[in-house]
Amino acid sequence: MDNKEDAQTREAEGFSTIILAAGKGTRMKSDLAKVLHPLCGAPMLTYPVAAARAAGSEKIVVVIGHQAEQIREQFRDRGLIFVEQRELLGTGHAVLQTAKVFRDHHGAIVILCGDVPLILPGTIKTLYERRRSAGAAVTVLTTIPEALAGYGRVVKAANGHILKIVEERDATPDEKKIREINTGIYCAESGFLFTSVAALGNRNAQREYYLTDIIEIACKRGLRTTSFPASDPLEVMGINTPEELELAGRRMATRDLRQAVC
Repeated sequence: MDNKEDAQTREAEGFSTIILAAGKGTRMKSDLAKVLHPLCGAPMLTYPVAAARAAGSEKIVVVIGHQAEQIREQFRDRGLIFVEQRELLGTGHAVLQTAKVFRDHHGAIVILCGDVPLILPGTIKTLYERRRSAGAAVTVLTTIPEALAGYGRVVKAANGHILKIVEERDATPDEKKIREINTGIYCAESGFLFTSVAALGNRNAQREYYLTDIIEIACKRGLRTTSFPASDPLEVMGINTPEELELAGRRMATRDLRQAVC
C-alpha cells in the first residue's frame, strides 16, 4: 500500500477476528460438528476463540453452518457474534457473510480456522503487527510441514511478495514442488478484504469461492502481499481426522495453553 501512515492511523483501534467454523468435518467419522469435538475437556472451537481474545481482538465473529444451533448453545454468553453460512460455498463466501458486521470497521481483520486449536496468542499478535508494519493489504501465515499433501502452495515473486496461493488440486506439477504452504490464517485490511471477497469467482476444481484468491486480486491492484512463517507446523495444523485430534491433545498436554484458555 502506498499510504502506509494513513493505513496505520486507520488501524489505531486494533483488530477484530473472524473464525471459520461452518464445515461438516466428514473425515472425523462422527455426526458431531468438527469444532465441537472435545479436546482436553473443551470443544475444539474453545481454543482459537480464547487465543484471539488473549491476543487482544475486539470483536470475535464465528461463521457457523453445520450444526449451527448446537454451536450457538455451547458458546452462548461468551461475547461472540455468530453469522450463519447457509450454503457451504467456500472460505471466501464464508468471510463475505460477515460483511454487515464489519460495515463500519476500519481496522484489520484476522481470519482464523475453528479447527486449528493450537494457534497461540503471540502468533496472532505478530501476524497483525507484521502486516501493519509492512503496510500490506494482506499477510498470510505460512509454514513448511513435513508432509505437503493436501495443502495450498504459496507462490512468491523474487522479492518475497506472494503472487498467489494455489490449492493442491488446482496446482501444476511444478507448483506442487513448493514447500511453503498456506495455513488458512490471514490478517487483512478490512476495506480491501470485503471488496475482494465480494469480487471472487469460483472457476476451480471445487467450484467454490476461495479466500486464497484475494492474493491475486491484491497483486492486480498493485497492493502489497506478505507472509509470516510459523516456525512450528504443529501449531497451525488443521484437525481433520481422529488421529490428528489425538495428536493435538498430546501437544496440548505438554504446554500450559489449556490452563490459559479454559
